[in-house]
Amino acid sequence: MSDCTYTLTIDRGNTSAKLAIWRSPESYGGTSQHVGMPECCRRICVRMLTAADIAGICRDYDICRAIWCSVADDADTPSEALQLLQQLCPAVTVLTVDTPTPLTVGYATPHTLGVDRLAAAVGAYSLAECHGRDILVSDIGTAITYDHVSPAGQYEGGNIAPGIFMRLCALHHYTARLPQTETDGPVPLWGYDTDTALRSGAINGVVAELEFYRSRLGEDSAVVLTGGAAALIADRLSFKPTVIPDLVGLGLYFILHFNQ
Repeated sequence: MSDCTYTLTIDRGNTSAKLAIWRSPESYGGTSQHVGMPECCRRICVRMLTAADIAGICRDYDICRAIWCSVADDADTPSEALQLLQQLCPAVTVLTVDTPTPLTVGYATPHTLGVDRLAAAVGAYSLAECHGRDILVSDIGTAITYDHVSPAGQYEGGNIAPGIFMRLCALHHYTARLPQTETDGPVPLWGYDTDTALRSGAINGVVAELEFYRSRLGEDSAVVLTGGAAALIADRLSFKPTVIPDLVGLGLYFILHFNQ
C-alpha cells in the first residue's frame, strides 16, 4: 500500500455514518503505536451521508482507495454518495460477506452476518495485544453485538442484544408509568429512585453481559470495545478492555490491505 496516499473507510450504521481517512504506515515512516498500523488522519460522523460529503472529502484528500460498509436499509441499492465515490475514487470496494478477509467465518448463515460485525472482528484481530488470544469484540451502539474470534483467526459467531438507549426506550414504551430516562446521570449499583433504577438496570446490565461472556472465554482473553457507549461501559468493568472508537474502520482498512 506504499503507493497509496489516503484510504477512506465508510461505515454506514443504523443511526449514522462514520468515515475515517487513513494513511498507511509506509507513507509516514511507520511510527504508529503498533507495527503495520495505519494513522487515522480524520474522523467524520454524519447522520445522513450525502454526495456533497463525498465530494468534499475527495476534494480535500488524495483518496486512492475506499471501502464501503453498510447495514442501513438501502444497503442493497447504491446511493448517490456511493455512486459519486465510485466516480471520484480509482478503487472502491463494497464490503459483502463474500469479500475475502483475514478471518475465516464459522457461521452457519454467513449471508445474514452483518458486515460491520465482520469488519469489527477483523479490526480487533489486527491489534498486537490480541494476537494468539481469544477475543471478545463488542460494538455498543444502537444495538449491542458480542462476537468471538478464536486465536487461530476464526470468527466463531456472536450474539445481538438491545443497546442501552433502546432498553430505556422500550421500558418507557411498553409500560404504563415508567418514564423515558436518559443515559446521562448517576449509575448506582442499586437505584434509589425510578430514574436511577432504569438507568442502572440498562447500563449495569450491559456490564454484566460483558463480564459473563469474558468469563466463558477465560481471563486471558482480550476484550475490545467500540461504539458510541463503549466509554460509558469500559470504566465499570472489573477488567481493562481495549477501547477503539474506529474499530470497524480499522477492520475495513485491513480488509482492503488483505485484498491488495
